[in-house]
Amino acid sequence: MEYGAFSDASLKMMHEAVRGALEADDEFEGRGDEPVFRVRTTAEWKRHAANLEDEMSRRGLQVDVIDWTSRQGELAL
Repeated sequence: MEYGAFSDASLKMMHEAVRGALEADDEFEGRGDEPVFRVRTTAEWKRHAANLEDEMSRRGLQVDVIDWTSRQGELAL
């Protein structure tokens, strides 16, 4: 995918979509269900997010990098 061809808003929207799919999967797993999107177990999701984050950083956009090591919906104690 040619990430440089997308607008700033498109990059942000796609990044939020990855984050949303990850949160949804975490919620499904938290209820004991199978994750629908399989974001954590599909390498292409991580590659896509990394490419989006790289392009956003290159453009000087604020990027909240996705933390793949913890569940997005959990609160730190």
